[in-house]
Amino acid sequence: MKEYKILPIICLLLFLANGTSLFGQSTTSKVVKVYPKEINDVLNNPGIGFTTFQRFNGDELNSGNGWTEGYPIEYQEFNGDLSNKDYPNTSIAYYRVVWNFLETGPGVYNWDLIDKALKTSAERGQTLMLRISPYDGEGVKDAPIWYKEIVGKENLKIKSWRVDPESPEYIRYFGGMIAALGQRYDGHPDLEAVDVSIVGLCGEGSGMYLLADKTRLSLINSYLDNFKKTHLIFQPLNGDAPRPERLVKGTNIAAYWPDGTNNGEGSNMRNLGWRIDCLGDLGYKPTFSHMGDIYPQDIIRSGMSEAWKKAPITMEICHTFLRWLENEKYDEKDVNYIFEQALKWHVSSFNAKSSPVPERWSPLVNDWLKKMGYRFVLRKFSYPSKIKPHGQLLIKGWIENKGVAPIYKDYKFAVRLKNKTTTKVFSFNVDIRDWLPGDVYLEDKLYIPNDMPLGDYQIEVAIVDPVMFESRVKLAIEGINDEGWYSMGEVNISNK
Repeated sequence: MKEYKILPIICLLLFLANGTSLFGQSTTSKVVKVYPKEINDVLNNPGIGFTTFQRFNGDELNSGNGWTEGYPIEYQEFNGDLSNKDYPNTSIAYYRVVWNFLETGPGVYNWDLIDKALKTSAERGQTLMLRISPYDGEGVKDAPIWYKEIVGKENLKIKSWRVDPESPEYIRYFGGMIAALGQRYDGHPDLEAVDVSIVGLCGEGSGMYLLADKTRLSLINSYLDNFKKTHLIFQPLNGDAPRPERLVKGTNIAAYWPDGTNNGEGSNMRNLGWRIDCLGDLGYKPTFSHMGDIYPQDIIRSGMSEAWKKAPITMEICHTFLRWLENEKYDEKDVNYIFEQALKWHVSSFNAKSSPVPERWSPLVNDWLKKMGYRFVLRKFSYPSKIKPHGQLLIKGWIENKGVAPIYKDYKFAVRLKNKTTTKVFSFNVDIRDWLPGDVYLEDKLYIPNDMPLGDYQIEVAIVDPVMFESRVKLAIEGINDEGWYSMGEVNISNK
């Protein structure tokens, strides 16, 4: 005769009959399902959208269709108003200054130029995107006088070079300045990204194809070796580079880009983004345009077409919006086409040079901003209505990224339980940098501390910074509170 061990089964039935599950969740608990309402607002979120240029939120824009660059920032008196007339509010301030102003003597650096810009950016609700150009013309925007005295007269291969980048002294001093910059600022929370600037006017790569591999890699490595945390953004092929059909035998078009082959391996791999500096050029030269003759094909041929999945893509306007309107005679169809191409290339941020947006194009710009970078819509969120202390709070969710790129900051998706006396934040075990355009499914079990006070709690969600757990990213849904969190309803913590 078989002996049946029914005692454990009886105990289990009694356990469940008492109203408690195996996971510390009340068996009488209902699953709450929330379907947040989407909004269509322009969201001013970290790392995406327009940038100010040599300016900050709340500053006056450049007048007319011109702009300034390369000089130290001329700080305007701030009246407390962060809004920008005829220009979107931004989360990024872009600063471009030439080497001469930063390194005033061999190894003598004027770090105040960067420190003040970082501080002002933070005060204006922005992070700083930075480029140190080797030179941008003559006079004070040329390479440093002390450097030219060291190297003496040089034979330059092209007119747009002000010094010879093949000189060991150039690698020593310009490369050394970049190394010092990285050692001081890499990982700074207010530093958004750094342009990899090597040669050419404004550091835009003119003549880069002429560099020997050793020189090119030495200069690139001054960035790669010293910026391990802050994103690096590389300038693509310049318009003066030979087209593929005219390349010197044995050269490779991809060799002008840091396409990953020399960026390290494993945890040391550096994923570089890229930038283009003449978005909107549809043919201001009769037989050439950046939009038609460089960008589409070279993004592919360079091996950088998938870079957007790991590092940001940023673009700069060709001239200004007013130039588009007054000189190029662009209409709405032209502007829409330009914006659509930028989205196809997964743009996250755009430097319009702090020049006004024509009123007639403001609706087009707003529509563009709603698609640029990432845009997270929380479609569904579910959780149990009751939970026991030390039990598991099972959260399920569905998020749609309606933008064209992921987020590149290591923020966290978080759930907060809050009432009048107690607040507890739980971080999801998920890397939101993997949220590419499309649908994202969320599921995690969050353990309620055994000493969590009993009672009713508001259950809220937000995307937060990983240190202070403060909300950083606006979702495209209704219901945001003063602290940037979104309420999903109530959950009860009870022993019953």
